[in-house]
Amino acid sequence: MAKTRSVFFCSGCGFESPRWLGRCPSCDAWNSFDQRPFAVASTRRPRAAAGPAMVEPVSLRDVDGERLARLRIGMPEFDAVLGGGIVPGSLTLVGGPPGAGKSTLLLQIAAQLTRAGEVVYVCGEESVAQVKLRAQRLAIDAPLVVFPETNLRAVLDRLEQRRPLALVVDSIQTVWLPESESYAGSVAQIRDCTQALVEYSKRTGCATFIVGHVTKDGAIAGPRLLEHLVDTVLYFEGDANGEYRILRAYKNRFGSIDEICVFAMHDDGLSEVANPSELFLGTRAQRPSGSCVVASIVGSRPVLIEVQALVGEAAYGTPRRLANNLDQQRLAMILAVLERRAGLHLGTHDVYASVAGGLRVNEPAADLGIALAIASSFRNVPLAPDVAVFGELGLSGEIRAVHAADRRCAEARKLGYTDVVWPKTVPDVVHAIRKVLG
Repeated sequence: MAKTRSVFFCSGCGFESPRWLGRCPSCDAWNSFDQRPFAVASTRRPRAAAGPAMVEPVSLRDVDGERLARLRIGMPEFDAVLGGGIVPGSLTLVGGPPGAGKSTLLLQIAAQLTRAGEVVYVCGEESVAQVKLRAQRLAIDAPLVVFPETNLRAVLDRLEQRRPLALVVDSIQTVWLPESESYAGSVAQIRDCTQALVEYSKRTGCATFIVGHVTKDGAIAGPRLLEHLVDTVLYFEGDANGEYRILRAYKNRFGSIDEICVFAMHDDGLSEVANPSELFLGTRAQRPSGSCVVASIVGSRPVLIEVQALVGEAAYGTPRRLANNLDQQRLAMILAVLERRAGLHLGTHDVYASVAGGLRVNEPAADLGIALAIASSFRNVPLAPDVAVFGELGLSGEIRAVHAADRRCAEARKLGYTDVVWPKTVPDVVHAIRKVLG
């Protein structure tokens, strides 16, 4: 007879403990343990089923190169995020907040892939009728195979007979394995199901996409081990209620990270935005003070973004310093440099800095744009509409060189910004403020 006991799982890494711990000894996370009761089977374990034949080691020269050829979906921006297309046998995790468009995007991708072979869509959260309604709304009439099953072992056994080109699992939190003694959505089930999908994908060459929910903190639900098991992690950023959705690659074993793809959400689904620079820029003719255009590099492509700043006298004793889509610590450093090196007395002022359009920027090349936006708002003097800047700001006030300077300048001039301020034209932040603001 099975016994029932409780085991505590770390929601950050999946570490198991027989008792509750305040700090996880594996990932050092605090208050991350959740209690998970489950039934313990008899000590006599059933004989394991016969698995696939043992694989022998092979020489790297003998590896078939045809199995490594990328498969293009037909969506140029999304293919670029993956590194040039889908690699056979890869496992891609798509995460994001509710309503971001995860299921819509994967249904569109699955419909595109049916032109090259059979695609199986495992709908664990929705019924077949609900998937049909979404397909009708998206005007999809493709020979897509829908599998309404949450038992992953039954799904994989059926796929052994069909050998599809691609597999979509929506979502990983709803499927379960009978041999795992936890309930669907638990740390153990998510880990075991992902490992089973990895084994199947690598062995058969089936390209697999899985949907991952997020927690209230914005992290993908389940252990962080899930992100280490997959080949590619794609995450929807920005406001899920807005018209535009930004898909960023946080991990990619077959391409560069931080690549983005911008989608526009319409009634008929997600459509790609070919030129994201025009989306992230406001109206050039009527740009107010506190706005500066920065030539940034997102992944491997140059993108022009608009950095906005607002400086006002503090109503209370302690001034507020808030950053939206920017690094808070980076903003504090820039404010210290402006006050100490440029003579801007910001100690009694509230400072708010943001990147328009919902794109998050982490590269140091945006330092000069943030500094000039703050100086523009502080002096209430707008920048010229044809000025674009980029450069890293040092603690002594100097402007340091950044990579891909020629590509940044070319992108700015292509969009009509004739005056580009960068480390080659100005030595420090004082000269940059005098050059741009007078």
